[in-house]
Amino acid sequence: MSAVDSIPYERLGRPIHGPEALTSDWTRFWHLTFNIAKTQWKLRFFGSALGYLWQLVRPLLMFSVLWVFFTKIGHIGNSPDTGGHYGAQLLGSIVLFTFFGESTAGAVRSVVDNEALVRKIQFPRMVIPLSNVLLAMFNLGLNLIVVFIFALGSGVHPMLTWLELPLIVAVLAVFSTGLAMLLSALYVYFRDVAPIWEVLSQVLFYASPVIIPISTVEKHLHGALLHLYMLNPLATIFQAFRHAVITHATPSPAEILGSYAALLGPLAIVVTAFVVGFVVFDRTAPYVAENL
Repeated sequence: MSAVDSIPYERLGRPIHGPEALTSDWTRFWHLTFNIAKTQWKLRFFGSALGYLWQLVRPLLMFSVLWVFFTKIGHIGNSPDTGGHYGAQLLGSIVLFTFFGESTAGAVRSVVDNEALVRKIQFPRMVIPLSNVLLAMFNLGLNLIVVFIFALGSGVHPMLTWLELPLIVAVLAVFSTGLAMLLSALYVYFRDVAPIWEVLSQVLFYASPVIIPISTVEKHLHGALLHLYMLNPLATIFQAFRHAVITHATPSPAEILGSYAALLGPLAIVVTAFVVGFVVFDRTAPYVAENL
């Protein structure tokens, strides 16, 4: 038996942990997050002839297909709560969901894909999922410019409620960040998280008012079922965007649910997702390297 083996466990000290999720040096933390996101942004379009234009082409192509099918064939665009602006509502919802999908799906494998950095460099681990959300935010900002140009071109008039847009985006970002932290932490231990989340993302897409106006949903869902539908934070966020940015002809989430107090349900889910995601990531961060 070696000399080390003969030393009582209590005298060996605490087990050696890896870097924590956060750091006390917030300037360095945000500098790392921003620069990783900026580098990923540049690498994504490196060597591409169209460059950043590809970021605009993707949602526009999806919008074009859905708009032709659901307006010319399904005649959904004639719903009264669209105010004649179904195209702008559809494009805006697609852009918002694209941000949600990019920030969460991109974060699932983010820690594992950065294994070389995690094993060799000392830095706060929270930087990894946050940089993915920030990257998606870059794309969202670019795509929202297109949404406003299209909306104004299709007859949408500037409204005072446009001032609500930063709050709407902030709530979506908090929800996406919470899920990004949770998914990236769980994927280190459970690789089934990726295909499961891919399926759940598709469910969330069709369970939110991206394609179908809320008036159509209300024809089939009443009372408790409608409240259950609006518990989906994405449904509340997208509907708030349609009402505040596109047209007041479509009701706000509070009008659909009957009161502002009813909005506490989806907001509670947003806060819970963020808190759970942070706690799980924070507790697993020091042990990430040894579990990769």
